[in-house]
Amino acid sequence: MKTQSNTRLTHPSVQDGWFKEEIPLWPGQATSLQVKKVLHVDKSKFQDVLLFESVAHGNVPVLDGAIQCVEIDEFSYQEMIAHIPLNSHPNPEHFLFIGGGDGGVLREVLKYPVCQNRCAIDGFQALRDQVGKFDVIITDSSDPNEGPAQTLFGTPYFQFMKNALRPNGSISTQGECIWLPLPLIHSLIKGPKDLFPQVDYAYTSISTYPSGTIGFVVCSLDKDRNLKKPLRQVRNTRYYNKRVDEAAFVLPEFARATITAAKAGEAAPAIRAQFLPSTHPQKRKFSSLGLALLLNPLQITSFADLTTNQRLLAIHWPLPSFFLVEGLVRDANYISLDITDTAALDRAVLEHDLIISLIPYIHHASVIKSAIKYKKNFVTTSYVSPAMRALDQEAQQAGITVLNEIGLDPGINNLYTIKRIDEVHQEGGEVTGFISYCGGVLLALLDSAKLYSKGKLIKVAGQDLINYANPYFISPAFAFVPYPNRDSTPFIYFYAIPETETVVCGTMRYQGFPAFIKTLVDIGLLNEADQVYLKPDAQITWNEVTARVLGALTSSYLETNHSRCDYFCLSLNSSQI
Repeated sequence: MKTQSNTRLTHPSVQDGWFKEEIPLWPGQATSLQVKKVLHVDKSKFQDVLLFESVAHGNVPVLDGAIQCVEIDEFSYQEMIAHIPLNSHPNPEHFLFIGGGDGGVLREVLKYPVCQNRCAIDGFQALRDQVGKFDVIITDSSDPNEGPAQTLFGTPYFQFMKNALRPNGSISTQGECIWLPLPLIHSLIKGPKDLFPQVDYAYTSISTYPSGTIGFVVCSLDKDRNLKKPLRQVRNTRYYNKRVDEAAFVLPEFARATITAAKAGEAAPAIRAQFLPSTHPQKRKFSSLGLALLLNPLQITSFADLTTNQRLLAIHWPLPSFFLVEGLVRDANYISLDITDTAALDRAVLEHDLIISLIPYIHHASVIKSAIKYKKNFVTTSYVSPAMRALDQEAQQAGITVLNEIGLDPGINNLYTIKRIDEVHQEGGEVTGFISYCGGVLLALLDSAKLYSKGKLIKVAGQDLINYANPYFISPAFAFVPYPNRDSTPFIYFYAIPETETVVCGTMRYQGFPAFIKTLVDIGLLNEADQVYLKPDAQITWNEVTARVLGALTSSYLETNHSRCDYFCLSLNSSQI
């Protein structure tokens, strides 16, 4: 090799202080980096070599006009292509990597003390000579443009790698970018699917690579290997960790569809059609059921694109509640809907594509039945009640989606709970107790509760819930008190924690709330039973309602007989509130 001796090196690809990478694989775009100094220029037997120091991204090696890595973000690629196959292998002792002249992959492999490393300059020759020798083979190649790297993307090369592996070995190769050459990625998956029982695709973010991502084809000869499951912690990494490893296999829908088609041996879907928006978007109609107070923020945040969506807000409440949304919500239609009126509910469901229900959970099953009847999708934040679960088979037969538990609790809390429990189990630990407190609806106060406490099953009647409320101190700034909420026992199975002895899901309130609610329960204001004097067309004041609940003959009775009213007032003014 010859090196220029000039004190100030130059290269044809550096113009006006900028290096520009233009690759046929990525038509219509280029990557540019500002050059601070050209460090090295050379020509080997096979390639044009350039090394420069960039203004903001560190040193950059270039082969045949293609950037090989960039100092500022190379670790994200090097760590992921190495640790994904190595960390899913139970015992990676014998390792081969091909390419990787920058040494980044070798740096990551050395973090596994059990590995016996081998670096091969001529990858094909090494694979021919070493049959059945390696636990993991990693190919860190250039992009498949004109040149030697093309041979590393064909089916024969995957066959060579398979032959060089031990019976349960794994491989990973550079897999290009999901945003650009998707047909190439389709062929990269389709080729080895007949050679390996396990084939998958992962990707990582890397700021200086075209479109900001790059992927990896990962394969294993072990049919039971979970390539998405890291088996150990890796120290001294800057990008890689267990959660990033698992998340790397979660693909956007257009890429997932391409990978799935390749695994099934099917043709790639029409990629460009997926990228380009339709010039005539289909209008969708959404129906939201609930109280006006809840519907207003829902419709504002969820359906802002009024050019493609039409909205119906069905207010499950008397007409005076319209003042809660009047003046705040535009471009939506309103109706006052009695959920118990099956015919009216059917009409609202029939005319819309998606039903979002924020009504009390006891009515969800009725709405789902209507959604099944007219094949409409249904969404709610509520738990899956027994009545809803009983409709699962009918919903599947109707081909609709019934989506539950996508709020704070239930919803986000489930995600973090499962994450934390998985972390405990992965580290060999056990969950001896699970306690979860969050906000809750008033209706839950009337339901009985079940829970496990130190291995003992405890049942609490609805009217006794408040008696189980005890102070719960988190911070001096807050005075909380929780109490059980419905049936906690199924969470042993939902969260896969059979070892636990305590499972409590409850509602968190401020101290003073239980005493107040107990008063309402004791005097009968939270009685669910139908009352004749509370029919929708009844003209009755709150004073008269209170008189009826307390058993007074008339509201004027309250002014002369304070035997029960005094109790109510004393409770409200107790030192507990």
